[in-house]
Amino acid sequence: MPDYLACMPKADKKAVSVLSRQYQDRFSQNKKGFLRFREPYEALCGLTAQNLDFNKDQVTIGSRDEISDQQHLKVLKVLKEFMPWRKGPFNVFGIEVDTEWQSQRKWNRVIPFLPELKNKVVADIGCSNGYYMFRMAAHQPKCVLGFEPYVQHYFAFKALNQLAGQKNLHIEPFGVEDIRLFPETFDVIFLMGIIYHRISPVEMLRDIKNSLKPGATLILESQAIPGDASVALFPEKTYAKVPGTYFVPTANCLANWLKRVGFENIEFFDSHPMSNDEQRKTDWMTFESYSDFLDPSDTSLTIEGYPAPLRIFFRATAP
Repeated sequence: MPDYLACMPKADKKAVSVLSRQYQDRFSQNKKGFLRFREPYEALCGLTAQNLDFNKDQVTIGSRDEISDQQHLKVLKVLKEFMPWRKGPFNVFGIEVDTEWQSQRKWNRVIPFLPELKNKVVADIGCSNGYYMFRMAAHQPKCVLGFEPYVQHYFAFKALNQLAGQKNLHIEPFGVEDIRLFPETFDVIFLMGIIYHRISPVEMLRDIKNSLKPGATLILESQAIPGDASVALFPEKTYAKVPGTYFVPTANCLANWLKRVGFENIEFFDSHPMSNDEQRKTDWMTFESYSDFLDPSDTSLTIEGYPAPLRIFFRATAP
């Protein structure tokens, strides 16, 4: 049984254990797609960082003087195996990983509205490589469970936490649909950058509400379109070149989704346009990024001609 379940008395422990084991067995198979990321993670086993700092914008795991030149080259090689790096930034034994997203900007917008995390049970849905989980660790949660179905991000977090040794941070290759296995379990759920990738966003919010303890908190961040009407854009094929984008709401539309499923104390606390300062190409993410997703003759539109995205933030509580 995964050890994090000890702090989740209402979770379906048997189902969670079976699903976790199925994923672990799958990831241990001798398949190229899994080996590409599993082997770099395993290469770091036995190496532990002493200097940790999760309070600053750049998550620091280890300092340069902790390891030899040979180990430094090994860590650099492993980190490059996990490219492209989407969320960050990180500093790992003095190696600065300049990620596509300047994720500290999002976290800094959330900080004034954070509920108490100390000794709390937290879920981070779509946690990617765990940048926000490490930032949460600075607040001493009892347990954080990251949901991340993509093998690259899953093993990137595993590699980072192999070094950082945070025993209260956990990850499973679960999708958001697996939140149903955790009824009335979490004190806080973070759902950031996920909802517009789901074909049934209201159903997803209902599942998330049911996984929160009564009075617990949801922190939700999403792409959005401008406007006051309660409407959502449904792109024909892609939105900003992303095929897996379905409903992109206005802020009022998203607020109504939250109301419809029964959330209370709904607070819309931030909105800002996307920019190249926040999402861009770097040496650690060399593919297309935000500037490539916009109409070059009118940056108020995406390349498809839709309104360019805003990012919006909500806090709400479960009844």
